Amino acid sequence: MHEIGIVKSMCQTVLAYAEENHIPVISEIVVEIGEGSGIIPMYVEELYPVVANDTPLKDTKLIIEIIPGMAECEECDEIFNVLENEGHCPNCGSTNKLILSGLDFNIREIHIPDN
Repeated sequence: MHEIGIVKSMCQTVLAYAEENHIPVISEIVVEIGEGSGIIPMYVEELYPVVANDTPLKDTKLIIEIIPGMAECEECDEIFNVLENEGHCPNCGSTNKLILSGLDFNIREIHIPDN
């Protein structure tokens, strides 16, 4: 389960950013997980409270957004969802494709509470 390392790294990155920018409290962290990244969102969601428990992030809400795994067919230029179409272009059936999105894990936003 590589998700624990990913969650730990995410927490370290957010805490370092908060320290560098003199942010005392973070209310929410928004992350993007690509469908083709190999990262299981459910595991990230379950591990986050455990990893964040003994840190200043323990009361921070984690919001996960799933980014579709999109590709462009190299034969007919069709844009399609790779997982929904099992890697085949729905227009011509080719498996030759250029991946456009859905392989990443990103910290998209860090929210601070309104005072």
